[in-house]
Amino acid sequence: MFVARLVSHYRELPQLLPPDDPDLWAARMHDRLRVFRRNVEREYTEGTLQRLLNHPSAEARRASVLALGLIGTMNSNCGLARALRDEDAQVSKMATDALWQLWFRGGTDEQNQELCRVIHLPDFLEVLAGLDDLLREAPTFAEVHNQRAILFFRRGEYGRSAADCERVLQLNPYHFGAMAGLGQCYLKLRKPRSAVRCFRQAVETNPSLGHLNETIAAVEKSLDG
Repeated sequence: MFVARLVSHYRELPQLLPPDDPDLWAARMHDRLRVFRRNVEREYTEGTLQRLLNHPSAEARRASVLALGLIGTMNSNCGLARALRDEDAQVSKMATDALWQLWFRGGTDEQNQELCRVIHLPDFLEVLAGLDDLLREAPTFAEVHNQRAILFFRRGEYGRSAADCERVLQLNPYHFGAMAGLGQCYLKLRKPRSAVRCFRQAVETNPSLGHLNETIAAVEKSLDG
């Protein structure tokens, strides 16, 4: 019963098929996602959706991943991380998107809104000050550390970026973005073996990051040389 209703709601979402206009499809999808979310919030608990991540039906797993991306909390972090390795490629891809949504909701509602506001500020110093202020208020909000790590990396401050990536992984050991980011920091810091270790960890956690295998091979080749 629970599965049938969730799948039914999921099937009501519009599919992008040629020759559909992508912009019109996106507008329809936005509206239908609001309805999907409202139905899920009314009919399902987070715990039920977590259990459905293990359902034999790939369509049910896709629906539960989508639902958790929309309404889940960090309590679903582990379950969605396991879904990254699902045998169904669409489940895996959707789990990647769902986890990013989840990670940006790692604080209170006010802190989540502030993070989204701060990272869209136009000035580097304003963004950095905003992230620093937010971390003083919410030092265990992993995604704030991750966004500051990205900021430091873009400024060429690789040591500070690496330190933030390491803190992210202490708080959220499934954060494949921080794993890959730490690997890039280590490359810049001329620590290729540490970089390879991080890249391998990222791919193991999220196989959709297979493009990192080329980087791993190139770094290992340079080490052999």
